[in-house]
Amino acid sequence: MKWLIPIVLLMIVFSLGSALYYMMKDKGNSSRMVHSLMLRIGLSVALFIGILLANYFGLIEATGIKVGTN
Repeated sequence: MKWLIPIVLLMIVFSLGSALYYMMKDKGNSSRMVHSLMLRIGLSVALFIGILLANYFGLIEATGIKVGTN
């Protein structure tokens, strides 16, 4: 899990960058930008669900930092 999460985050950023590239290059004449953005959304949802499942099965642990307390 230590390597999987950063790799998926890099894939999400790469997909967002490719969507920007296709938006500038194709000027709205192609659906490649839409496919890149759909891939980004799918990766983001898969990462979120994967983190939830990894936490549930004990593959990752919470840090114990309490947010909002003095």
